[in-house]
Amino acid sequence: MPPTLASVVRNSSLHLTLLAGADHLERPVRWVHTSELDDPTPFLEGGELLLTTGIKLGKSAARLQAYVHRLADAGVIGLGLGVGLSHTEVPQPLVDAAAQRGLPLIRVPEATPFIAISKSVSAALAAEQYEAVTTSFEAQEELTRAALGKDGTTAVVRKLAARLGGWAALYDGSGALSAVAPDWAARRAGRLAAEVDRLRRRPAPSSAALQGRSPGIDTADEDYVVVQSLGADRRARGFLAVGTEDRITPTERYVLNAAVALLTLTLERSRELRQAEERMGAALLGMVLAGEVATARQVAAGLFGGLPEGTVRVLVAGAPPGADAAEALGELGDRAEQAGGRVGERLLVSREEGAHGPRLTVLAIDNGAAHRSCLGAVEEHEGLALGISAPCTLEEAGAAAAQAERALAVALRGGRRSVDHEEVGAGSLLPLLGEEAVTAFAEGLLRPLRDHDRTSRGDLVASLRAWLSRHGQWDAAAADLGVHRHTLRYRMRRVEELLGRSLDDTDVRMELWLALRAGEE
Repeated sequence: MPPTLASVVRNSSLHLTLLAGADHLERPVRWVHTSELDDPTPFLEGGELLLTTGIKLGKSAARLQAYVHRLADAGVIGLGLGVGLSHTEVPQPLVDAAAQRGLPLIRVPEATPFIAISKSVSAALAAEQYEAVTTSFEAQEELTRAALGKDGTTAVVRKLAARLGGWAALYDGSGALSAVAPDWAARRAGRLAAEVDRLRRRPAPSSAALQGRSPGIDTADEDYVVVQSLGADRRARGFLAVGTEDRITPTERYVLNAAVALLTLTLERSRELRQAEERMGAALLGMVLAGEVATARQVAAGLFGGLPEGTVRVLVAGAPPGADAAEALGELGDRAEQAGGRVGERLLVSREEGAHGPRLTVLAIDNGAAHRSCLGAVEEHEGLALGISAPCTLEEAGAAAAQAERALAVALRGGRRSVDHEEVGAGSLLPLLGEEAVTAFAEGLLRPLRDHDRTSRGDLVASLRAWLSRHGQWDAAAADLGVHRHTLRYRMRRVEELLGRSLDDTDVRMELWLALRAGEE
């Protein structure tokens, strides 16, 4: 602990007497400064114990009060007045002013040289620095042994909480709580979900300090919280949160930084190993999609822990051409792997640069944790889209991948976040077409009819829609419109005249119906 005014006053070898400010003795002393200036504040930084004989102060109450106010405003934490030279005793106006401002005032006897007080504080500061360095090294060794042990990251979290005298929590890359110590802090750590989510959207490493109390925690459980993202390549692999009763000291900050470094190394693993695992997963997925499921099973059983079993889906994520989506796709893949890993769910992931830009392909259990994670993650990334195949077996995954690609194409053209193959297979033709192209086609084809309807009698657009919906049946269409069939025949002749096309042509009817439907979308 740093030296405080209380420890200085209690030093019996200095023979100091406290005259004012007894309630403010726990302030840490950053330094001891001696000055005989009437205004020494330009040479102060705050946190000093100022020593003076008061030669320039005189005995005016107003000057003494102004002197105290200047020191207090400058952040001086204590004033020591040496008696026996300019002042035989500490002037009462100085005592009164110090008491008013809550500034500890100390009587320094003539037999106590100022240098003795400076040496006492300097020795205490040096001892504190030595203790900080020693404690930091001890903590680093302890945390390193914990990281190398069987429990790994969980052991580091436990040791860190004990070292800080508070609590610590570790979250994975998706923000889910993975370890907490002590056990009673689980609810407290769970309330930091919003703060962790904010950090997850920022490049790693980054941190946030919640001074005062944890979000949502009762006043009786006030604490100071620091949340730190863990990652070395701008992508957060996890998050560490610690809570303490008081603000973290410099020594505790060293300990926290050591834990952050160890956890980052543990979560990152070696880059070569991670790249090898990614290449293995992509190769296995390629084999499955190529129909070589039996061979893929043999390879995965020994090296990859097996393949997904049961009903699966293929999900393909991408972005419009030209979009810088590689990082977002990488995060989506990480979250899918983490979601599956938490519940022991097998999945295969492949990241590659395709003909239409970067693509992420995921083979996951139908409606499993990884499947749901992809659906949730793509909603959070503007510009990303997800195509989802129909449920299938591993042997059908090749065809399912083609389904997912077609669904992705529909999603990208329509500006949608995700499209299921079932929507493409059972829905309208319109979603498969570019929205702008369809709109332009419909407006151009129907413009003569719309211009007519704005200036003349007879609703040609509505009449055409009714006639086409009834497949050219005059009586049924006329009944829908509430007009005589001869009136409808006249209107259809006007449609042919304005468009310059015959309604007997099947292609013309199809184009008109498509244009009318596009106008309804």
